[in-house]
Amino acid sequence: MSAPSKWPLPAAGTRFITPGFMVDTLKHHALTSDCYPTAMGYYPNASGHRMRRQQHDDNLLIYCVAGRGEVSTDGWSGSIGPGGLLLLPKNLLHEYQASARDPWSVYWVHFQGSSSEAFFRHLGFRRARPMVDAGRAPALASAFQGLMEVRHTGYSSQAFILAGNQLRFLLAQFAVEAGRQQSRRDRAVDLEQIQQFMREHITQNLSLDALAAFANLSKFHFSKRYKQLTGYSPIKHFLNMKMEHACQLLDATDMSIQAVASALGYDDPLYFSRLFRQTIGTSPRDYRASITR
Repeated sequence: MSAPSKWPLPAAGTRFITPGFMVDTLKHHALTSDCYPTAMGYYPNASGHRMRRQQHDDNLLIYCVAGRGEVSTDGWSGSIGPGGLLLLPKNLLHEYQASARDPWSVYWVHFQGSSSEAFFRHLGFRRARPMVDAGRAPALASAFQGLMEVRHTGYSSQAFILAGNQLRFLLAQFAVEAGRQQSRRDRAVDLEQIQQFMREHITQNLSLDALAAFANLSKFHFSKRYKQLTGYSPIKHFLNMKMEHACQLLDATDMSIQAVASALGYDDPLYFSRLFRQTIGTSPRDYRASITR
């Protein structure tokens, strides 16, 4: 694997390398073979921290929580600041260093596994700019700290299996936070405000015209941007929210299916049931039966 830097570690810093025998265990275990950490750490106020790799045989994430750093890869160079997430997949040659004036503080993790490439795609990796804005989210720093607790377990295989799955969660959480940051930057579509509007009208039937008018955009531009940000059309996402709420009512109340349909703005319970089956994959009646067994 690519070795971490040999930056002098201060008392508040952390550097942990998964031993070879554990890497082999994780590589072949059914629950971790697709994603497992090989090294991890935290470098606070990392003055003088620098690294250049002409060979890079694993995957590396660097999350900046303070200060700044300078980065260059094949075909790209730039700076990274608080909230920036640097994505360095296998075989991408790279060089980075902490800013001399304002040294960065970074969490980092080297990892391997068959799902690594899929996670990088999910995180929005682009070779032309291998950095995304995940924002300064305390939950991400906490997740990193939780991952690093594995260094206090005496090389317990169970603890490392947990760490592999914590890493999966961390990667997925980065994608969520990056999506939120993108939405905040997109002044045309305020996802949080629009989705709050949807939740407030969950008992009604909102049209695309009504949603676009609330967003103060044309139907075409609103639909296109919303799908780019969420992966769903606005109406499909609103339908998913309504069926999600229907599941809660079927689970937590004794309301009849007709009453649930009415509570969500559907006058025809058969039409509601058809939409429910198309979305959830089963009828409302069978769904309720499945959760009361």
